[in-house]
Amino acid sequence: MERLVVLGTGNAVVTKCFNTCFVLERDERYWLIDTGGGNGILAAMENAEVPIAGIHDIFITHEHCDHLLGIVWMIRLIATGMKKGTYEGECNIYCHPDLIETIDTIARLTIQGKFYKMLGKRIFLVPVEDGEHRNIIGYDVEFFDIHSTKAKQFGFTTVLKNGKKLTCAGDEPYNDANEVQVRGSAWLLHEAFCLDSQADIFKPYEKHHSTVKDACELADRLGIENLVLWHTEDKNYENRKVLYMREGKEYYSGNLYVPYDQEKIILSE
Repeated sequence: MERLVVLGTGNAVVTKCFNTCFVLERDERYWLIDTGGGNGILAAMENAEVPIAGIHDIFITHEHCDHLLGIVWMIRLIATGMKKGTYEGECNIYCHPDLIETIDTIARLTIQGKFYKMLGKRIFLVPVEDGEHRNIIGYDVEFFDIHSTKAKQFGFTTVLKNGKKLTCAGDEPYNDANEVQVRGSAWLLHEAFCLDSQADIFKPYEKHHSTVKDACELADRLGIENLVLWHTEDKNYENRKVLYMREGKEYYSGNLYVPYDQEKIILSE
């Protein structure tokens, strides 16, 4: 089975849910994408029943705190498991080259030396370039620059066991420069900061984000079969799914998902 395990669905400053991060699970192998803004990643993984000892691959999309800072806790817990003998093998942390020094510096300044020293021994910071391919939990993954207007950021695309393409477009609106990677994806993971009807309240365009309407119109135009919307505001978290689905279905004819934290979505069986 292949599943999308949703750890968090919120934007940078949410308080009712966790920052957007997720796991791709393939036959009980786990790949963690982004780590949220702090040690909430540990509770999110525990609640979603994702074992830390099962995480051997992590991808950090970019430097913003709500995607990056949880890596400190992952390094610490993984290094602890390595020292105790409860974590087997190595861990690779993938990111674009400009992030290598940032992650190393944060780890060096915040993690005890005995754990920090595992970097370069069994925990590796692995730079990836635009267009580079890596094999991760059995997937041929292509990383790509999303051409962010704020901070350098990478997304990725891969093919599931059933031959269908899954693409993560990062946390900014789709850029036409990535049409080859995105168009025709069976699954597109895309941000939607708020309802189009509430754009005047949340001002997504000032933050270079999309509304639900924007993301759904895009997915319809690019022939996306399944669209997952997240990286949202949380002012009406309890009713978010109903409200976003209602607006989204006006503009998108495919299968729309608006998950809550810790939801699991089956990608293929």
